Amino acid sequence: MARRGEFGEPVILDVEGFDVRLSSPQRVYFSTRGETKLDLAHYYLAVGPGIVRALRERPCMLHRFPDGVDGPKVHQKRLPRGAPPWVETVRLHFPRWGLHADELCVTRLADVIWAVQMSTVEFHPWNSRRADTEKPDEWRIDLDPMPDAPYAAVRRAAHVAHGILDELGATGYPKTSGGKGLHIYVRIAPEHGFQDVRRAALAFALEVERRLPDEVTTAWWRRDRPTDAVFVDYNQNTRDHTIAAAYSVRGTPEGLVSAPLSLDEIDAAEPGDFTLATMPARFATVGDLMAGIDDSAFDIAPLLAWAERDEADGVGSPPPSDEQSPAAEF
Repeated sequence: MARRGEFGEPVILDVEGFDVRLSSPQRVYFSTRGETKLDLAHYYLAVGPGIVRALRERPCMLHRFPDGVDGPKVHQKRLPRGAPPWVETVRLHFPRWGLHADELCVTRLADVIWAVQMSTVEFHPWNSRRADTEKPDEWRIDLDPMPDAPYAAVRRAAHVAHGILDELGATGYPKTSGGKGLHIYVRIAPEHGFQDVRRAALAFALEVERRLPDEVTTAWWRRDRPTDAVFVDYNQNTRDHTIAAAYSVRGTPEGLVSAPLSLDEIDAAEPGDFTLATMPARFATVGDLMAGIDDSAFDIAPLLAWAERDEADGVGSPPPSDEQSPAAEF
């Protein structure tokens, strides 16, 4: 157990008029370069407009690392105890488990910094907002490389995906995953439930696979996926499945970040380029590359027509979706 003051005396951060107390500010969270809890808070302050846009009004699961990222990780749905009265939540119900959770619902930067005080490193929001949590407004294309897939294959899959989006008249916003993959986000009209959004995502994934059959897979079972393929993980659009937000730091010793990219950066950018040490200067220079994501919404009707076609042909019928297990997440 840490002794009082071992990791520095608490500091008070003024976050847009809200006082946020940060205890143990000198506790090292990221072992590669020795960045601390206070460094993490300063990072999120530096990219404030971007992380708030990514999280605004969305139920958010927190990935907490009380002892730094080399220690145990806590997946937490319910808002941690001790929240100030100005921190907002949204209630979610999980009928299969007979449970509910009041999850963090970010509306301001101070909410993010308070979550850092509670040892949150990663922010994993839903792809719906609290106005109607059952109607997603964000379609997520997750390009997830299998262990032997080169990053060049991820890049090629991203370009093919963007080509198809162009044909559909949809605008995709790419970002690194903060790991070995790439994500592409598309704003959609919140008119369909999770099941239909997932069907649409699978139909799109199948089209990417048709155009890159030697490098892309949509196989449901991991054992059926070639080890050198890129899996287009349509299942990330299932209810209660979440991935790290744009600008979220990941729980890695290097402090990798899920970083928005421009299309012309995809071929040159490497996942390791984007860390909590490098991103503040980048953000100050290029701004939020997802700033326009809310300007228009894509109607997924064409993708649902593709899904009906594929299902009629005996393909494109994924196993039933399900909520994630609640174990250790409440």
